[in-house]
Amino acid sequence: MPAPCGLAAKAAISQPAPAAPRGSQPPRRRDGPEELHRMVGKRGTMMPPGRILLLVLVLLPPGPAAPSSSQPNATRFVCTEPTLRTFPAGLPRTTLSISVEFTALASLPPTALVPVPLLQELHLSSNRLATLPEALLRPVPALRVLDLTNNLLLDLPTDIFTGAPHLQHLVLRGNRLRALRPAWFQHLPLLLWLDLGANALAEVPPEAFHPLRSLRSLDLSHNLLAALPPGALAGLGALEQLDLEGNRLLTLPPAAFAPAPALRLLFLQDNELRELPLRIFLPLRHLRVLDLARNRLRALELPPRGPGPALELDISGNPWHCGCALRALLRSAAPLLSAAADTRCASPAHRRGQEVAALSGAGDTGCEHRGDGQHPPDP
Repeated sequence: MPAPCGLAAKAAISQPAPAAPRGSQPPRRRDGPEELHRMVGKRGTMMPPGRILLLVLVLLPPGPAAPSSSQPNATRFVCTEPTLRTFPAGLPRTTLSISVEFTALASLPPTALVPVPLLQELHLSSNRLATLPEALLRPVPALRVLDLTNNLLLDLPTDIFTGAPHLQHLVLRGNRLRALRPAWFQHLPLLLWLDLGANALAEVPPEAFHPLRSLRSLDLSHNLLAALPPGALAGLGALEQLDLEGNRLLTLPPAAFAPAPALRLLFLQDNELRELPLRIFLPLRHLRVLDLARNRLRALELPPRGPGPALELDISGNPWHCGCALRALLRSAAPLLSAAADTRCASPAHRRGQEVAALSGAGDTGCEHRGDGQHPPDP
C-alpha cells in the first residue's frame, strides 16, 4: 500500500468538467448554473476551479518532514496520514499546493508557510485545528484557495486574512464559529466563494460582507440564524448563490435581497418562515432556483418573470392556504414546480388535506378573474 504522504514533481492545473444536464424536476440540492456548478462537488466539499489534480509521483514515508532534496521542482504536497501531528517541514520553495487532510494536526506554528512563498492552495480539512496564528498567511500573498472544513475553530484572529489579498475561495464549513468578525473580510476584494455553513453563528452583523464586491456564492446554511439584519447582504452586487438552509429564520426584512439583484439560486428550506414580505423577491429578476421547502408558509408571492429559463420552485412541506392566489401561483410556476406528495392544504376547511400539487389542475370555480385583473376573495 502506498504511503499517504508525498510530493509531485509535475503538476497540471485541471480544467473543470462541464456541468451535468439539468432535469425537469429540481433535485433537493442544486449546485447552480455551469459557472457555479463546476466549483462545487458533493455537499460539504468544494472543488474550486484551478484545484491542482495529479498523481503523486514520489512517495515519502509518513511523518512531519518532507525532504526537499528528493524533488527540487515539486509543486504539490499531499498527506492524509492519520497519525500526523505536526505540519510538514522542509517543503520545496516551488510548492504551489499543500493538502494535509484527515490527520491529527491540532496546531500550526506562525512560520509554517514561510518556506513556501509561492503557495496558491492550502487544504487543511478534517484535522483538529482549534486556533490559527494571526501571521500564518502573511508569507503566502499569492494564496487563492484556503479550505479549513471540519476542524474545531471557535474563532479566528482579526487580521488573519490581511496577508492574503488574492484569496478567491474560503471554506470554513463544519467548525464551531459563534460570531462573524467584519474585519475578516476587509482585505478580500477578489473572494468569489465563501462557505460558513455548519457553524454556530447566531447573527450576521450589518454590512459584514460589504467589502466582498466580487463574491458570487455565500453559504450560511445550518447555523443558528433567527433573523437577518436589513443590511446583511450590502455590497454583494455580484452574488449569484445564497444558501440559508437549516437555520431558524422566522421572517426576512422587506429589502433583504435588494443589494443582491444578480441572485440566481436562493435556498431557504428548513427554516421557520411563517410569512414573507410583499415584493421581497421583486429585485431578483435573474432568479432561477427558489427552495422554500419545510417552512411554515401559508401564502407566497412569486418573483417577477424575466427572459430565460422558468423558475424552479420547491414549496414542499408548508401549511398552504389553498385559495385562488395559490392556485394561480401553481399554474404560473408549472412545470418546474416541486411539491412533495405529502404537501397538503391546511386551509380553507373544504380543501384541508388535499394535495397541493393537484391544485394546478383544479377547476376555477369561485376564482374567476375580475375586470381589474384581481382574484376575488379566496373561497
